[in-house]
Amino acid sequence: MIKKSHLAAMTISLGLLSACSSTSHRAPVVDRTSVEATKGIVDDARNRDPAYYTVKKGDTLLRIALEYGQNYRDLVSWNNLSNPNDIKVDQVLRVAPPEAGSGAQTVAVQMPPVETRPAPAPPVPKKSTPRGDKRAYSDAALAELQRADGAPAKPEIVATAARVAPAAAAVASSAEDERLTWMWPSDGRIIATFDEGKNKGIDIAGKAGQQVMAAGAGKVMYAGSGIRGYGNLVIVKHTNSLLSAYAHNRSIVVKEGQNVNKGQMIAEMGDSDSDGVKLHFEIRQQGKPVDPSKFLPNR
Repeated sequence: MIKKSHLAAMTISLGLLSACSSTSHRAPVVDRTSVEATKGIVDDARNRDPAYYTVKKGDTLLRIALEYGQNYRDLVSWNNLSNPNDIKVDQVLRVAPPEAGSGAQTVAVQMPPVETRPAPAPPVPKKSTPRGDKRAYSDAALAELQRADGAPAKPEIVATAARVAPAAAAVASSAEDERLTWMWPSDGRIIATFDEGKNKGIDIAGKAGQQVMAAGAGKVMYAGSGIRGYGNLVIVKHTNSLLSAYAHNRSIVVKEGQNVNKGQMIAEMGDSDSDGVKLHFEIRQQGKPVDPSKFLPNR
């Protein structure tokens, strides 16, 4: 009887040991949610950056360049594309010049020697930074007010430098835009007006072969038929922020890279990729279509 009870106790002990040993060998559960969420946040943040664009179905590099007011050759260079005709859905492309960060990095490198000075360190940034800002910009006072009391000089000056470069570009573009004068690109009746949702420009009726002229002085950044829906297309860049587009031409008489004067003939009116003879004319500011009638003189 005693042997049987010992045997039963040993059996129960072995069962418990077996259960413990099997539990210790379970595969660890890895929570991948945080990793995937982090990756998603990074991707979303990059996609929200106006300097980047995510390729969608039906996109072409030429159309993307037109939408963002850039030369498609620049997009090829900025994104190291070996074949501009081979872009894929969900591919992220840079659509703005990769120059913004260089100024901030330069200032950051120059600042450490100033910060190493024990006593004079605080007044040096206060003396130098406003002087640099006031030379070109009126928002230096705002930048000064945004500084936290006792904050280190280095990060604040880097932030200010980062704001100065875009502001300089904006001021220069604005001055160029104001100096630019416009004229109608062709004679004819307006048969379609600007509607941001449906028509990104205006349509001008005319005869086949009728002259199409540059509406303003600039440089031809595209001449060809690579953008679906535009036919034979000419794009002229006038300033860093303004360009004009001339679509559905019968023929093109200018070349890419050529400088053109206001009123110079650039194409012949036609019906390429269109339901009739007409000129589709667009003006884009910072890549966004704007109403040409607000730029063109009254007839």
